[in-house]
Amino acid sequence: MGRIDARRVAKSAVANVLHYSGARRAIAAVRRFRSGGRRVLILSYHRVVEDFTGALQTSIPGLLISRETFRRQLEELAASGYEFASMADTLDVIAGRRRAKKDLCLITFDDGYRDVYRHGFPILRSLGIPAVMYVPSGYIGTQRRFQHDRLFHLFLTLQTRRFQPILEALPAASAALVDAVAHGRLRPAEAVDTFLAQHSGGLAQRLIDALSEQLGGGSDVVPQDGEPMTWDEVRELAANGFEIGAHTVSHTVLPMEEPERAEWEIVESKATIERELGRPCRDFAYCNGWYSDELIRMLIHAGFRSAVTTEDLPNRIGGDPFTLKRKVLWENFSAGFDGGYSSCVTGCQLDDVFTSLGGGTVVIGRKPQRGSPNVAIPFTEPESTLPGGI
Repeated sequence: MGRIDARRVAKSAVANVLHYSGARRAIAAVRRFRSGGRRVLILSYHRVVEDFTGALQTSIPGLLISRETFRRQLEELAASGYEFASMADTLDVIAGRRRAKKDLCLITFDDGYRDVYRHGFPILRSLGIPAVMYVPSGYIGTQRRFQHDRLFHLFLTLQTRRFQPILEALPAASAALVDAVAHGRLRPAEAVDTFLAQHSGGLAQRLIDALSEQLGGGSDVVPQDGEPMTWDEVRELAANGFEIGAHTVSHTVLPMEEPERAEWEIVESKATIERELGRPCRDFAYCNGWYSDELIRMLIHAGFRSAVTTEDLPNRIGGDPFTLKRKVLWENFSAGFDGGYSSCVTGCQLDDVFTSLGGGTVVIGRKPQRGSPNVAIPFTEPESTLPGGI
């Protein structure tokens, strides 16, 4: 904890110097020039909660942001000169079909969590800000919980109960990781990220089922929080300034799936959303931000016009609309030296000041497609996009 606090204090001190010296604006101007004359910032959120501290006890930290911090980040964007844009306007500017008078910001959400409807939507509506919601069609209107949330809950339960799982009864590929979690050598959020980065959705479900059985089954092995929206709630968002995009059917990392399964996830998610909403679904979000050249071809063939990654890089004028870059935000993105909201830190983060100065590592989302005849090596890279890339 001491190292984390020291790093936070150092970042806050640097942010204050850069902000008040004017260096932040100078760095932002350079980034703007290199992007083609205008910055097109696409932000990614997952859950907007009423009580961040409370939700932190049971949920993946990198997916959470409080209502208050969310509102303040939006206000910070407006004060920094950004114009909030729709997806259509964003794509027009990136394609060079029109020139923006200001830097643009597009707000997006992944996964269709109900707390975005409850806490995020009212803020956006009150401020008149458009947004995109990417939904995994197989979860909307159900009581199911996402695999990443279920795995996190199970891993957390292993540690809090000091439960020693029977490793021989788990999928072989997961035994070492689960053992590291059970003995406290790996934090639950890191374990979720590591596992989903290397294995298919089918294997993830096998691990969930095996751990759930060992822990006794029942409601205790399923997280209470993290419920998805209903289709009526999605329709209400669509009627009030949200564009609804696809995020697969089962929220699976597509490069980890065979091409036939990946194509079904793309086509079926689009068809379901269009049937439920009665309007075209033209935009897509890659789960975990990972994509392949083959997936891009599938999306184009299916009739999509764009797809977003979680690569924290500038969107350049003339860039590929199927590899749009996004910055993933959560509560601690804006944390100052005391852990509270810092306008200087937020502004420097939004303007990529720390990245420009060599801070942080950008994870590239382009991956080989499992099962593709053009892929000569197996997919085993352990990279991830957490926090928030799920």
